[in-house]
Amino acid sequence: MTKPCDLSAIEARRLIGIKALSPVELLDSCLERITETNGTLNAVVAMDEAAAKANAKAAEKAVADGEDLGLLHGLPVGIKDLNPTRNLKTTWGSLIYKDHVPVEDDHMVANVRAAGANVFSKTNTPEFGAGANTTNRVYGPTGNPFDPSKTCAGSSGGSAAALAAGMMPLATGSDYGGSLRTPAAFCGVTGYRPSPGVVPAVGRPISLNPFSVVGPMGRTVADTHLLLLAQQDTNLRDPFSSMDDMDIPATLAGADLSSMRVAISTDLGCAPVDKEIAATFEQRVGKFSHVFLNAHNRDPRMHDVHEAFEITRGVNFVGAHRDRLEHHRDLLDRNVIDNTERGLKYSLGDVAWAHTVQTQIYNDFIDLFEDVDILICPTASVSPFPHSQLFVEEINGEEMPTYMRWLALSYALTMALPASCSLPCGVDHLGMPFGIQIVGPNGSDALVLEVAHSLEQVLASDPETARPVADLTKLKA
Repeated sequence: MTKPCDLSAIEARRLIGIKALSPVELLDSCLERITETNGTLNAVVAMDEAAAKANAKAAEKAVADGEDLGLLHGLPVGIKDLNPTRNLKTTWGSLIYKDHVPVEDDHMVANVRAAGANVFSKTNTPEFGAGANTTNRVYGPTGNPFDPSKTCAGSSGGSAAALAAGMMPLATGSDYGGSLRTPAAFCGVTGYRPSPGVVPAVGRPISLNPFSVVGPMGRTVADTHLLLLAQQDTNLRDPFSSMDDMDIPATLAGADLSSMRVAISTDLGCAPVDKEIAATFEQRVGKFSHVFLNAHNRDPRMHDVHEAFEITRGVNFVGAHRDRLEHHRDLLDRNVIDNTERGLKYSLGDVAWAHTVQTQIYNDFIDLFEDVDILICPTASVSPFPHSQLFVEEINGEEMPTYMRWLALSYALTMALPASCSLPCGVDHLGMPFGIQIVGPNGSDALVLEVAHSLEQVLASDPETARPVADLTKLKA
């Protein structure tokens, strides 16, 4: 029998709406699963159980009283520990804020709460989201539900691991160089990077840098879309936030894949990819490409993307962390120090060059979609690795020049400001979750979500491409 915590968010919300599932029962099931598995995984790092139970009882009463119910009514939602939560500890994974308890929610969290969600926990992240291995000096590392000795990736690793273990039906994430997409792929769940402005990013240190976005995570595309509906909004404090609703559909009907022209790219023409991962991707493409009108190998133009990414990211780190580096260096982790110091070495000429390169990448990416509807590529370049290893140092015998280079499959796309959905696609050569990205140009969120929703159903029909499920007995042990 399916436990309430293992229900999809869509199904749990439906059952709550017809009085077939109590929000109290759902929360209790999630809390039980956290008790059973979090000691192994360390995905949930802060929680107010008393407040969560009070919220669940209030949600139950609202159903009984016939009140209008929000999109997420009664659903327990985990918030990545980069977003302030009212009366719930928020540390940004940093010793500087290890005891910080905000007095109010940030904008996105307030929207999720207003939609009826039970904001009950915080999920682990590397310090200030810097890094693709979820570990920090406040809480320690988060393990992968499929092998707790391996990383869940990052920086939204706590959210991805918690979802895969059934600790909660929905969780939030954020993405710059792949911080939402890579953990989704490593943990066998769905992560959606929306176009800039769909979910207002209020409070960024540099508001004219559109590369970092907030987005939803779930076990399915429909669940992920449900959370996105609650997150999306217009807020003029994010200059990329549109006065329109970005055309996100209220429900997902799915796309006619038979009419879709698809570009297939194993490495985006620029990313180092482990040869076994490349072989897995090519084998999976052979399993599903027949459902499209056509699917051809084609790489986007990503000229000079690596250096341009490092420079533009460096600008962001200097803006966010220069003062912390000067006054709290001993409390900062390696990744924040490294990125900020490298950022300080760039000249104005370097920054100007990087912005012109990014503009060309953006325009070239738009050009790709003049005769293509969707781009599909792997999400991650390697299989999940031990979380004791901070980052990937070499691929196919080639040493990585920076700790970020192994993430080029995601950060190269970030430079084009796309809409991108990471979708589970079976397991890799080592039996660990494998994911693919469904990608469209800036503003194509509706199309990307509809295609991902339809393709997910195709993948689910084949055991080799269906979403993998973690063995919970091993986590409980």
